[in-house]
Amino acid sequence: MCSIMGWCSSNADMAAFKKGFDETISRGPDCTRILDTGAGLLGFHRLAIMGLTPEGMQPFSLGADSIVCNGEIYGFEALRESLKPRYTFKSDSDCEILLPLYREYGTAMFAMLDAEFACILYDGEKKQFLAARDPIGIRPLYYGYDSEGCIVFASEAKNLVSICQKVMPFPPGHYYADGKFTCYCDIAAVSEVCTDDLETVCRRIREKLIAGVEKRLIADAKVGFLLSGGLDSSLVCAIAASRSSKPIRTFAIGMREDAIDLKYAREVADHIGSDHTEVIITKEDVLSALEDVVHLLGTYDITTIRASIGMYLVCKAIHEQTDIRVLLTGEISDELFGYKYTDFAPDAEAFQKEAEKRLRELHMYDVLRADRCISVNSLEARVPFGDLDFVKYVMSIDPEMKRNHYNKGKYLLRHAFEGTYLPDEILWREKAAFSDAVGHSMVDDLKAYAETCYTEEEFETRRTKYTHATPFTKESLLYRELFEKYYPGQSDMVVDFWMPNRSWEGCNVNDPSARVLSNYGASGE
Repeated sequence: MCSIMGWCSSNADMAAFKKGFDETISRGPDCTRILDTGAGLLGFHRLAIMGLTPEGMQPFSLGADSIVCNGEIYGFEALRESLKPRYTFKSDSDCEILLPLYREYGTAMFAMLDAEFACILYDGEKKQFLAARDPIGIRPLYYGYDSEGCIVFASEAKNLVSICQKVMPFPPGHYYADGKFTCYCDIAAVSEVCTDDLETVCRRIREKLIAGVEKRLIADAKVGFLLSGGLDSSLVCAIAASRSSKPIRTFAIGMREDAIDLKYAREVADHIGSDHTEVIITKEDVLSALEDVVHLLGTYDITTIRASIGMYLVCKAIHEQTDIRVLLTGEISDELFGYKYTDFAPDAEAFQKEAEKRLRELHMYDVLRADRCISVNSLEARVPFGDLDFVKYVMSIDPEMKRNHYNKGKYLLRHAFEGTYLPDEILWREKAAFSDAVGHSMVDDLKAYAETCYTEEEFETRRTKYTHATPFTKESLLYRELFEKYYPGQSDMVVDFWMPNRSWEGCNVNDPSARVLSNYGASGE
């Protein structure tokens, strides 16, 4: 990951800019540069992944235009070749193509990109700033307004809380220009439902996911893989291993007592022949990391925090013990193919609407978790299930086909890879929730600790201070109070709690873990 920031005012305070920008130096520890455009400031903390030479350092400039971008642009080589007759490139960085693209296509360029990115661009001729974010929001971007009403952009909310009174996430699939946000891609919208038959659907799922993994293996820095032992990360790792001439490096984490998936991760690692590392954590590790995790995340959401603790600790170990710079993960599959609670969807229309809602909100939850836990440890996250072509196709599949008519969750994804990279006992095993898979005891320890923090009377009194996303358990109150310590009054950055759809029969529960659902079954064994 890298970190970007732009204060779009000729009166921008350099000292305040540096103070805010330094909050995310771990995202880009290799080099820092701040450019005064004369109309505002652009900042870049670099984590060198593509084009490792000094020439790949940003901001990039072309004439009077300048840009900072945190992103990976897939297939940039072909775009660069098409631009070479008119532009000279100084580096091998994928992001150097953006200013020439802007010269050629203006804001229409954003819809052209096969990328996960966030960028801030200064148009020197118009003397105005633009910004944009990828359609899923895999790369983070936030904005707020300074005391004079000038907009400020940054990779994380923590860059902005000392400058802006209110901080909000930049909407994915939008660009900002001429003082307004414009949607260039609504990734969740389906213009035409796919009519492919089951076998064609599964073949195309397989082909598109393989392509999504392959393009994310390209890096000038070393690549590793998070492996939980569940279906999604196992498929990513197995595809990557089949494309690698030497063993890939995989990492799993679990509680000392009851890490459900450590044994499954080991089975997958053995099957694909990876160089596998296990990170074992204790109750003390979990509780001591809690406040740091809430701070780095910028959320109070229960699911996100629970699932982040294990991810943060395994990424911390990777950063401290290896020279890996890029990590592939298995996020976004649940939102596309359904999860335990979507079995309760009353009909196909409800299933599809829920998938659309979750996909549009992902940047506040699972995608945020992956970005922060990885980037705070000076690593880059890549998410094959978030490949734009893959997502658009899966979202277009007839939702009736995606519903669980097969007595097996994610049937389409499993069937798509039947007889390929994984043995049946792995491919068809039910999954555990990520936070539970690290160990049921981790969640139980967090809940038990929260119980010691408040009496019943204190809980009722203190939770009602929060009118937005009101805490409803002692655990959720603990997380909210930690959040308010670092992001006071900024709860609107997150729309609400990531919970099963309580309007569906069987989903009116008070805990986000799938363990509380009646259909959890053997998935936690």
